[in-house]
Amino acid sequence: MPLKNLIKLREEKGWSREKLAVESNVSYNTIVKIEYGGIKNPKIETVIKLAKALGVSLDKLVG
Repeated sequence: MPLKNLIKLREEKGWSREKLAVESNVSYNTIVKIEYGGIKNPKIETVIKLAKALGVSLDKLVG
């Protein structure tokens, strides 16, 4: 489940990766790996945390 829209949605909020890490309770390293394609299929728990922090649906985050 690649998160095609993660960078775009994060940048639309004006958030750094660090800010997203704090808001979502997902580690900074995990966010970097997801954004750069190192983690192609993050755990569903991680996806839910990121979507919640960004205030978007899972569908919107996944693209």
